[in-house]
Amino acid sequence: MAVPSPDMLGLSAILGLGLGAYVTATVGRTMHVLTHPPRRTYASAVARARPGDPSEIPPPAGPLGFERWTFRSRGRDLPAWDVRGARPRGPVVVMSHGWGDSRIGGLSRVGHVGRLASRVVMWDMPGHGEAPGVCSLGTGEVDDLLALIAHVREPNVEMILHGWSLGAGVSIAAAARGVGERTARIAGVIAESPYRLAPTPARNVLRERRLPHGWNVTAAFWLLGLDLGVGPWWKGRGGFDRANLAARLTCPLLVLHGDQDAVCPIEDGESIARRALDGTIARIDGGGHVGLWSDPSHGPRCAASVGAFIERVSGRAT
Repeated sequence: MAVPSPDMLGLSAILGLGLGAYVTATVGRTMHVLTHPPRRTYASAVARARPGDPSEIPPPAGPLGFERWTFRSRGRDLPAWDVRGARPRGPVVVMSHGWGDSRIGGLSRVGHVGRLASRVVMWDMPGHGEAPGVCSLGTGEVDDLLALIAHVREPNVEMILHGWSLGAGVSIAAAARGVGERTARIAGVIAESPYRLAPTPARNVLRERRLPHGWNVTAAFWLLGLDLGVGPWWKGRGGFDRANLAARLTCPLLVLHGDQDAVCPIEDGESIARRALDGTIARIDGGGHVGLWSDPSHGPRCAASVGAFIERVSGRAT
């Protein structure tokens, strides 16, 4: 048997080190991108000539009066806007944004939702907008939302959780867990563009950008699961699968989903709605992952579906 020459052994060692460095760098970069999303702040809104807070919403939806405050969760002070609604005896609606978004994303929705609510509360998740910290991809944010619910709850006032993308899953998970913890009177959950499993949107966004989206995503989520305390397969702390969590809800669930969503497939939304005890889905024909409310061809359908849902669930808090 031929014995490899010292030169070949040296070359193999160099190639092995290079491959190891590439794998480490690629997985590390993937983990950093996932936990450090781009921040959507007041400055970024101004730069795009868009409203930066509720007082800057143009007519007829605005301007809207609101208060700024922070609440404490997991050792951080997280910022929130508290918008006065048009219905004093209506529910409190808590809006939770998606990955890479912020409470600014609620500005396209609050004018419609606020007509049926006493208050609309919008907050920045850790690592987003003006909030400190990093994104924990829908795990720790559930604790944050439960802390916010406890902060804003009022005696005998119903609450509706309204989230999109990342925030949709966080809202479902918080409502499912909150049933046992009796944190608030949850009348319903509105989930826009939800996804079942944590890696799904990450793979699809990276694929759209023509970046590595295979083994590196698997490895990144395996390591992140260990770091976030949910285990390498994301089964810990009650599990992540939003369809399984939807099955635990005791309140109605409305899913809004565009049938052309390339980030969170509509099949996920259908599965989540189907698993809920009282789940319905409003299919937005031609709708993508973003812009459902700002697109004039989709906004009226979203507003009508959400408005009808809020009217239906009011008075049915669990």
